[in-house]
Amino acid sequence: MPRQAPAAGPPLGEWLRTPRPEAEPGVWRYGHRPKPPEDPDRLDDRQLLGGAALALLGALLTWSLIYNEYLPAFRLLYGIWPASWAAGGGSQFWAAVFNYICIYGVVVAVLVLVFGTIGRWREVWRRYVRERFGAPSGQTPEVPPAQSDPAADPGLWPQLRAAGEHAAADRLTAEIRQGRMNDVDYVRLDRAWQTARSRPDRLPAFSEAILARGAAAFTHPSGDRDLPARAARHDLLTGQVRLGSVPDEERNPYAYRGAWLALEPALLSTSLLVVGPSAAGKTSRVVRPAVESLALQALAGRAAVVAVGAAGAGLGPDEAYDVVIRLGDPGSAHDLDLYGGADDPDEAAAVLAEALVGDALGGAGAGGAFGMPGGEADTRRAATALAQLIGPYRAAHGRFPSVPELRELLDGVPVALAALRQACEAAGDGAALRELDARERQAGRPGDPGPLLADRIALLDRPAFAGFFRTGAPGEAAGPGGPARPGRPFAMRDLEHPLRVRIDLPERGHAEASRLLARLLLAQFTTCAQDRDRRSLFACLVLDDAAHTLTPASVRAVQRLRTANAGVVLALRSLDEVPEPLRAAAVGAVGCRVALSGLSTWDGEVFARAWGRDWVETEDVTHNPDVSGGPLRRAVRAVRTLFTGVRATTRSVTVRTVQRERWSASDLAHKVPPGHAVVSLTTFRGEASPPVLTRLGG
Repeated sequence: MPRQAPAAGPPLGEWLRTPRPEAEPGVWRYGHRPKPPEDPDRLDDRQLLGGAALALLGALLTWSLIYNEYLPAFRLLYGIWPASWAAGGGSQFWAAVFNYICIYGVVVAVLVLVFGTIGRWREVWRRYVRERFGAPSGQTPEVPPAQSDPAADPGLWPQLRAAGEHAAADRLTAEIRQGRMNDVDYVRLDRAWQTARSRPDRLPAFSEAILARGAAAFTHPSGDRDLPARAARHDLLTGQVRLGSVPDEERNPYAYRGAWLALEPALLSTSLLVVGPSAAGKTSRVVRPAVESLALQALAGRAAVVAVGAAGAGLGPDEAYDVVIRLGDPGSAHDLDLYGGADDPDEAAAVLAEALVGDALGGAGAGGAFGMPGGEADTRRAATALAQLIGPYRAAHGRFPSVPELRELLDGVPVALAALRQACEAAGDGAALRELDARERQAGRPGDPGPLLADRIALLDRPAFAGFFRTGAPGEAAGPGGPARPGRPFAMRDLEHPLRVRIDLPERGHAEASRLLARLLLAQFTTCAQDRDRRSLFACLVLDDAAHTLTPASVRAVQRLRTANAGVVLALRSLDEVPEPLRAAAVGAVGCRVALSGLSTWDGEVFARAWGRDWVETEDVTHNPDVSGGPLRRAVRAVRTLFTGVRATTRSVTVRTVQRERWSASDLAHKVPPGHAVVSLTTFRGEASPPVLTRLGG
């Protein structure tokens, strides 16, 4: 039996009826209560409590004077009834008691009204009692009662009833009431209904599947209807995952104070950059919830996710994924396509060159990898050299070369080049022979990229990777002496489907190879995501360690992903892991930024510039020597100065409106508490939030 949704939450019917009002970017909408407009005349805590206490003392003093008959005006009240009532007994006595109670009740009510208004007791109650002890926004809200109108209750599937599919709606309603449907099922079936409604010829098949299988209809190809476990709070109707809570502090925007902050595809489509030192919570509090949310949405048929990290990085159990690739592990059941599933040799060469030499920024160092003036020129020359080899190889053999074969060709091994030439001649491909002739003419010249490319590809031609990066048919060995792996290797072209993929990179002993593979996966993703036919499916690549993966081309490609309904999540320990010329561009290329506690001031400067300045009111206090008064007053000040050593001054205050950084580099480095982060979010429509101090994990 699948768990009810959300995990450890209310039943599905109540979960569906909970309001989700529109809110600012990143605000958790499930049960959110919008705050009233900000009051510019709001008193601070000291003024409010001090005024309330003073009014209370005034009310008690006034009551004491009235009760003890010190105020002559109030003595007239006792003349309302005859004196014999108070002295007599029976009914007269009780009439007097009643009159006393009425009179003193009126007096108390007047005192409470007058002094309560002066002391703002109602504001004290609202601010310190109702807001602090009531249910804050984003905790489990009060759920409205069951709707009697079928058109207003989403648990009764009104969209199906409006289309005349009453039998299917009744079946799904029964599944909800009997607890056989969870949130993933609801969202998945709703998406299937939207697809069927757009194609009227599919409506009969949709109804038949619902009547036959109920909540289990149209399941994910894996058969899973939920994840093995959930580490975060999710709301699949809005696609949000709760990231943390926003403290009620003056530095935070008024609309966000006391609310919960959340991530969703509308935000991740502008890409997310997470920067913070080790143990600051990058993976456990930001990356893991984002991956988990995307995996749930993949089960609902709305997303595809590729999570990349070191083995044991904490990106979720194997059972939460459809494909788990452990590069360098002989026990891995899946493999990775080195060329990303590309069919065009030029495209495959460009992506591979980006991974091999894209990090060689010529302008930032000693003239680039090949002595060229710029690293991008190096990448273009490397792509040309690779295309001159893998193009003829594909024409001759019908596939791209494996890692050992490509290394031999780049090294210029005579036997390998001769065999490739003979294969091209046998195929009668003149264009391939011309490409080989051009490669042979360039080989050995100064600045030839071949030797460097061979050295870089040699990082993958190691015994630990034997059998990986296979390019042949299923069951065929990856290279000479390499073991065969079952099935087709995973390629980024497969993101046309709602896949959940986790790729474990070998960190120990193969750090440089891991960085090369991370650059390769980023280049493949940015290329394939923009060429997808099914852009209604949100695609996301998550790099738990994006150190040394960003290049000038990848930074530009990340900016173009938002138009392709795709995004990337990049986690860094420091911006020092990005080449210095790219740091500002990398922060500016993403729409969502998370700066965790423990950031250095050098990293804080980049974030401070990205978040810009804001207009604030400042007070300048100046102290000038006091020269006022006559001779006697001046003599007194002189004597006091002689004994105390402090000269009498006058104090003047100047209020100005100036521009200041929203978060300075020093504030980011020293004033973000542990477990907190400063977060700014942007939707694909361009709606942006200011930087918000957030307590991660809530």
